[in-house]
Amino acid sequence: MSYIAQQVSERRGTALHHNVHWQAMNAEQKMALYNLHPYGYRLLFVRQLESGPLAIVAQQNDIATITEDGDIDYQPEIQIRH
Repeated sequence: MSYIAQQVSERRGTALHHNVHWQAMNAEQKMALYNLHPYGYRLLFVRQLESGPLAIVAQQNDIATITEDGDIDYQPEIQIRH
């Protein structure tokens, strides 16, 4: 499944604090991330999509996503800007 996060304006220059992203996740996503922490995954950011919040997490160069239901996709079809 391919996700596209459409944004109204460019937010690249505005870095949000980690707590803002943490608060944007629901309980299922937080539990999934908690289960990934022993493997070195960390929360990068959360995007608000029409289908609900999508958490983007990383372990070194490996990217994964956590859906609103807490499902983890270890090979998401997304591109991250650097």
